[in-house]
Amino acid sequence: MSETLIIGAGPAGLTAAYELSKLGKRTTVLEADAQVGGISRTVNYNGYRFDIGGHRFFSKAPYINELWHEILDEDFLLRPRLSRIHYRGKFFDYPLRAMNVLAGLGPVETALVGFSYAKARLFRQKEQINFEQWVAQRFGYRLYNIFFKTYTEKIWGISCKEISADWAAQRIKNLSLREAVRDALVGNGRSRHGETITSLIDQFHYPRLGPGMMWECCKARLARQGNETIHGVRVDRIRHRRRRVERIYGKTQDGKTVEFGGDHFISTMPLRELINALEPLPPKEILQAANRLRYRDYLTVVLIVNREQVFPDNWIYIHTPQVKMGRVQNYKNWSPDMVPDPAHTSLGLEYFLWDKDEEWHWPDERLIETGIRESAQIGLIEPREVIDATVVRMKKAYPVYDQMYQENLAVIRKYLESFSNLQTIGRNGLHRYNNQDHSMLTGVYAARNIVGETNDVWAVNTEMEYHEDGKARTVVGDRGVPTPV
Repeated sequence: MSETLIIGAGPAGLTAAYELSKLGKRTTVLEADAQVGGISRTVNYNGYRFDIGGHRFFSKAPYINELWHEILDEDFLLRPRLSRIHYRGKFFDYPLRAMNVLAGLGPVETALVGFSYAKARLFRQKEQINFEQWVAQRFGYRLYNIFFKTYTEKIWGISCKEISADWAAQRIKNLSLREAVRDALVGNGRSRHGETITSLIDQFHYPRLGPGMMWECCKARLARQGNETIHGVRVDRIRHRRRRVERIYGKTQDGKTVEFGGDHFISTMPLRELINALEPLPPKEILQAANRLRYRDYLTVVLIVNREQVFPDNWIYIHTPQVKMGRVQNYKNWSPDMVPDPAHTSLGLEYFLWDKDEEWHWPDERLIETGIRESAQIGLIEPREVIDATVVRMKKAYPVYDQMYQENLAVIRKYLESFSNLQTIGRNGLHRYNNQDHSMLTGVYAARNIVGETNDVWAVNTEMEYHEDGKARTVVGDRGVPTPV
């Protein structure tokens, strides 16, 4: 019997297994898909590699940086960052640069942006409970409408007024118009207090063959140490008694039921699925809270373009409301080895949808036609340049931060914390839009809990703008050691 059973071979699950291996503990990891990495996998299509979204390897946690280098070693590249915003037929640098914005918006619009910002700072809102209020307070309503509203509503499919301010606090952190202008003048990517602003970094690490390379290497290292990763098992029942998980049951791809036991259990399953898989089922109020959690789905249309250079960016945010795509990745600019032929370029056109949307069920051919048309519409390519294409879908890619998610999560968390041998980690396991490094950190903390530490996994990435309140810290000490609770 394996000492610890881990559900999910994404960054959180594999990191938990890797940390446990370093602590001398055996693990078995169950993965429903044929590949490891979760949304940090790399898909290989005819030799062209691409991400499920783009994955920068950058962290404030020294221990996570150590792990990345330890796992991948010489195949870990340092890459320059270049990203821009497409709006009204023009490209704007992101992070915003004062002269670039002035040239793109013109002096009149830039002046109006400045007045809007001054008004927002002069008449501060006491409450900032939604995304619109949070961003407008820091950038002004005019800049919010230009550079935040359209793109954010493409991602989530709901009004910015329905999105919790937590989303902005986590993703934009301590960036503001003041800091963006300061960075445009000083250019060091740090706040006035000396902190690195994640949104402003100008270089990052990246695996030579994409993020999936990191997790394939991690899986291989675990295997050499006697820790198994089993593919093609989708967990659908979790039997428990007296607040302890006893057995886990899953279905293989050919429909067979398999079961696994263990002393400890770590889950990266979406919380909604986890709660509904428990046997016996939890009380009605727990089920209702779980079923109110929502997830945003994602698909990418990959175009193989017969052109050596299409644009210099790693990715471009598409704020233009006339097209449905939200972002375009240029995988060749993440790593030149992502394409087999240097004369070609592979582009990933990202669409954020609900799985009930009509577009989600379109055939690949129609999605590809739409992607080619929209890419031509905003001036990226000519349709005749596309020589091949494919589509990849990813369900439950993003946990939704609506106005009720905190309340629902509190109910679920209280119930789950009553289990003595079950921990949930990662983006979907905590219903938190974590970056990869935060997901990994939850795996590290969970692993250390199994050997006797008492770390609050739920505290990772909860502090507004990385504030440390003395109760739980995201990064502490030289190695990112968690604070006991």
